[in-house]
Amino acid sequence: MIEIKQVRKSFGENQVLQGVDLTIRDGESLTIIGQSGCGKSVLLKHLVGLLRPDAGHILVNGRDLWAVKLKELYEIRKKFGVLFQGAALFDSMTVEENVGLGLREHTKMSEVAIAARVEECLGMVSLPGSQNLKPAELSGGMRKRVGLARAIAMKPSYILYDEPTTGLDPITADSINDLMIHLNEELSVTTIVVTHDMVSAYKISDRIVMLHKGVVVHSGTVQETKESPLEIVRKFVEGKAEEDPHVITSY
Repeated sequence: MIEIKQVRKSFGENQVLQGVDLTIRDGESLTIIGQSGCGKSVLLKHLVGLLRPDAGHILVNGRDLWAVKLKELYEIRKKFGVLFQGAALFDSMTVEENVGLGLREHTKMSEVAIAARVEECLGMVSLPGSQNLKPAELSGGMRKRVGLARAIAMKPSYILYDEPTTGLDPITADSINDLMIHLNEELSVTTIVVTHDMVSAYKISDRIVMLHKGVVVHSGTVQETKESPLEIVRKFVEGKAEEDPHVITSY
């Protein structure tokens, strides 16, 4: 379980997180929504210890990320797999080298064992036999799948997705949604997704939370999100901008 307690974070005068409280239960698929700049990706970086909060606590299975020794923090980080927004593959490396990078850096597995694990992970994301390709030879959807194979290679307990369907056509995006659901069930991991894509959010989520002005303003099931009485939630999920009386709406 991950517990986020009154987390605050500012960058200069910009107060991004202003007291976030959130508990993420083991095994659930949680989606975080909110307008651009509300702190979604900043919150993800706090979960893996890449950013230190100005105030508050991040607890992973009861261990405060910033109260443990550095060696233990590194071990906790290994429990997380991350799919970055642009997949973040290394262009100079093959698919096999990208997927096996963490295994080579953080384990004592033999090259034979690493090759077998890479092959297994690529099979899970429906890219068997792609080991020798370079990122430039892959489509956007394929790069996302390779990034996901890398994220699961070290058998994490938590998988974080930062805008997993951004830049993809609707069919490819839906295949990524199906893949996330499949991995959540097959690997029994906790899934945490940041997205603006409400089609994706509705399909993959057990629970949806919304950040607004640096705090959690909504937490509920898909149906509860669709029926939220909060105007800020309704406008976001329906894609409605604030009405401006100075904007001409008819001709």
